Amino acid sequence: MSLYASTLEIIPIVPAAPRLSDGDDSPAVENAEKPSEMPMPRDWQSFALTAILVLLVLVILYYSGEVVLPILFAFLLNLLLQPAMNALIKVHVPKTLAALFIVLLLIGTVTGIGFSLSGPAAEWISKAPQSIARLEERLSAIMLPVAIVQKASQDVEKFAGGQGADDTSVSLKGPGLGSALFSGARTIVAEFATIVLLLFFLLRSGDLFLRRIVEILPTFRDKKQAVDISREITRNISGYLVTITLMNGAVGIATGVATYLFGLSNPVLWGVLAFVLNYILILGPLTGVAILFLAGLLTFDTLWLAFIPAATYLGIHATEGAVTPLLLARRFELNPVLVIISLVFWFWMWGIAGALLAVPLLASFKIICDRIRPLMALGHFVGGENHTVNGRAPGE
Repeated sequence: MSLYASTLEIIPIVPAAPRLSDGDDSPAVENAEKPSEMPMPRDWQSFALTAILVLLVLVILYYSGEVVLPILFAFLLNLLLQPAMNALIKVHVPKTLAALFIVLLLIGTVTGIGFSLSGPAAEWISKAPQSIARLEERLSAIMLPVAIVQKASQDVEKFAGGQGADDTSVSLKGPGLGSALFSGARTIVAEFATIVLLLFFLLRSGDLFLRRIVEILPTFRDKKQAVDISREITRNISGYLVTITLMNGAVGIATGVATYLFGLSNPVLWGVLAFVLNYILILGPLTGVAILFLAGLLTFDTLWLAFIPAATYLGIHATEGAVTPLLLARRFELNPVLVIISLVFWFWMWGIAGALLAVPLLASFKIICDRIRPLMALGHFVGGENHTVNGRAPGE
């Protein structure tokens, strides 16, 4: 997925200007012709309290990732699968059966992909010792300066410690690889079950949460604003997820076919890997290039041939990066610097899962800011170069 595909354009709703008689030169006419001003915070005490609250929420999210992540992924999958749910409802399929069918189809797809990849993954793991030795041999010219620096560092440590220093070291034996893999698999299965269960009820309930929020809000203006925010998030994020999922599928298929033609073993594994990594901005494609380069080193004897799979994948990703913005049109337009900052921040918070959620979270935050007047300035700051206010560029 291209960095420039992650943009979102939302035009905030601004009350209509008052109707004035012809020839009225009063200041109201001049003010009506200007774009609406975005209010800045004036009560700095409330601003400071809000900043403290945000920091506390982030700390809670950091320590409660195991609970929050399945919930966020369930809501994200709900947005992704909402078009399929609506299509089934339009053909008069009951909500319960439609939600059950979609969830079972999701489970079957994930299970099928997992079983198809288990064999190739086990094969690569079994070859890991020989593969590492071969990579060290192929990369010896590159690793030689690193080895020299490491040896010099060890010599300095011995000199600083003195000749009579005690070289006895104590090491603690941690859990074995089998125990770590079993514990990780059990955690993944538990979180996947949580996501699937919550996803079923989200699909089944439809807009239940929105109806309850509308019932609670006191004024008609607040109710209308809540409905507007919900619809914008659903429309934009759902369209974004569907588009990049289709494009990532095309990238995965193209990568699998390319690796098969180049003679790499297990092309299905490389295709699925490219499909998943393409969801992660910048870091995903770079990781894919590095992995395919290492696979090329293990497969081909000539160094320039080892670059071909990685270079081909990079070309496929560049092509996708040019096509995806055309499909999204002006729907997504975020500040690219803030996209990278969001990616780094959420990756630090929750690892790969956080990197997958970085763009949807930032886009949802912008939609909310654009629809709430006190936050419009912040929403405009998050927007890209062509973001407008009331249909005009700032300063016009």
